[in-house]
Amino acid sequence: MSRIGNKIVVLPENVEVKIDGNDVTVKGPNGELTRTFSPDIKFNIDGNEVTFTRPNESQKMRTIHGTTRANFNNMVVGVSEGFQKTLELVGVGYRAQLQGTKLILNVGYSQPVEVPTPEGITIEVPANNQITIKGSNKELVGKVAAKIRSIRSPEPYKGKGIRYAGEQVRRKEGKTGK
Repeated sequence: MSRIGNKIVVLPENVEVKIDGNDVTVKGPNGELTRTFSPDIKFNIDGNEVTFTRPNESQKMRTIHGTTRANFNNMVVGVSEGFQKTLELVGVGYRAQLQGTKLILNVGYSQPVEVPTPEGITIEVPANNQITIKGSNKELVGKVAAKIRSIRSPEPYKGKGIRYAGEQVRRKEGKTGK
């Protein structure tokens, strides 16, 4: 029995859902998201509550049931509130700046690294060692944050690099003399 799939998704007042076969469109104040779901899972809209039902109890259907509900809930939260990830730059001389829609990173390479901003994502630089990524699509926000982090991942000896806010970097001791 899928515990996640059986939970009810409550729609906020300003969110509108349109179902066209397998395609589901969710509109809200932060934009519009469309996704194609499995035809096996049925959406039941009753007022401002959405429930999901599966045809049988096979392992595959139970898995798809929970995943469908979680993805739909992420769409609803994204268009109503939005998602955000914060990155920190740790290191001497490491800094970020915004030039138009491009993010310019100075993270220890000989040349600054330019990162273009994808459509549907907003990048802010509140401090020169902090980056905030915002958007309505949770998957895209996480993907952009991971791409920026991979430019200079935190290293274990001094802890320098780009990390998520609050991320703990496991430190190593390093060489010892004789």
